[in-house]
Amino acid sequence: MFQHFSVMKQESIDGLNIKPSGIYVDCTTGGGGHSYEIAKRLTTGQLICIDKDKDALTAAHERLAEFDNVRYIQADFFSLRDVLYSLDIDKVDGIIADLGVSSYQIDTAERGFSYMHDGPLDMRMNQDIDLDAYKVVNEYSEERLKQIFYEYGEEKNSTKIAHKIFTTRAKQPIKTTFELKDIITSCYPPQQRFKPAIANKVFQAIRIEVNGELNGLDNAVEDMIATLAKGGRLAIISFHTLEDRIVKNVFKLHATNCICPPQMPICVCHHKADVKLITKKPTTPNERELKQNTRSASAKLRVLEKL
Repeated sequence: MFQHFSVMKQESIDGLNIKPSGIYVDCTTGGGGHSYEIAKRLTTGQLICIDKDKDALTAAHERLAEFDNVRYIQADFFSLRDVLYSLDIDKVDGIIADLGVSSYQIDTAERGFSYMHDGPLDMRMNQDIDLDAYKVVNEYSEERLKQIFYEYGEEKNSTKIAHKIFTTRAKQPIKTTFELKDIITSCYPPQQRFKPAIANKVFQAIRIEVNGELNGLDNAVEDMIATLAKGGRLAIISFHTLEDRIVKNVFKLHATNCICPPQMPICVCHHKADVKLITKKPTTPNERELKQNTRSASAKLRVLEKL
């Protein structure tokens, strides 16, 4: 059964400022939690549900079965503009994107996302793609592994972990999440090996690599802004500093009038803000949500409005 806790559901929906006649897009539909809250607020409007995970779309379709104004598209939200073009839609009134991994994906052992469950090294959000975690772990060069662990996982022990993976797989392939976790933990002093999240950064890095989560994220956010109608809202929930930094920087650029270097005496860029920030600082989960869903702890919600 597909289960997923929609992070900051009320805050996100409030941020979208939904118009009953508007057109809205849930770029990362998941189990349909945010989508349901949008759909029930629409009258003559419509909702487009996008997800690259077929299981997610199937679950969302079941959850939103009572609504007849919802379309379901299996796609990566990086191709948002192509999706809207195929639907003959030029502008929309609101977009939401939850950049996190769903609880279903984490808790389903055979999807291979979590070091808490033993399963095959997979980590593909879209199971139709060729690259999976097994290929990253067993076929990438030692130097490339070190790079992605450091850049995507901000793992300080990346050199040692990459070398241990390289020497281990030379004897036999690394096939499961528990095998990988044991390799990671063995690279730490004994007193640190039993920390619950010690393997988290490396698993995060591999997941980002497999799914291309950061490659082109800035362009994807640009596309979201470009497809908003005047007064339209964009809400993005991020879960780690790398993706939040990208979202923050794109939002800031579009909300700034002049982007000339500080030493310029007059503005020559003629850049004009085309959005206003609804959240000056990111919204984070309240204490009640943190108690109900500890996985939401790192979440940050940013919202803007098209001018």
